[in-house]
Amino acid sequence: MRSRKEVTRQLDRIDKNILRALQENGRISYVDLADQVGLSTTPCMERVKRLEREGIIQGYSAVLNPKQLRAGLLVFVEISLYSKSADIFDEFRQAVGSLPNVLECHLVSGDFDYLIKARISEMASYRELLGDILLKLPGVRDSKSYIVMEEVKETLNLPILD
Repeated sequence: MRSRKEVTRQLDRIDKNILRALQENGRISYVDLADQVGLSTTPCMERVKRLEREGIIQGYSAVLNPKQLRAGLLVFVEISLYSKSADIFDEFRQAVGSLPNVLECHLVSGDFDYLIKARISEMASYRELLGDILLKLPGVRDSKSYIVMEEVKETLNLPILD
């Protein structure tokens, strides 16, 4: 998912340190960020803007507590489609993209076609999500669900290798 041109140039140590710092705290001030990575403010700000322009930094967001927003139940659903045609895949992608409870949807290899990650409030909501929504999406033949009992690790931070 690229919103801007893909960049293939190598990132230097300072760029990587900027990315690490911004992943930890996207609201850090340029002054504090510059201090943390060993630059003055203006060159640091220019680097951040360049990383944004190049599409390496795609955006900033707040991390919300799902339990506080009545979305404490996490489920994963494997979806199999009855046909492997491009039209069915397109219809499915378009339909699933509009579902607010679906956080992620990935086309995968293996015994099923898509893996969905969704958040809902409770088991009753899950029955509705599966029976009334997911199984009625275009092309869906079958599903297999996993209810998360304990969230051991969840992060959006990418590893930034040296």
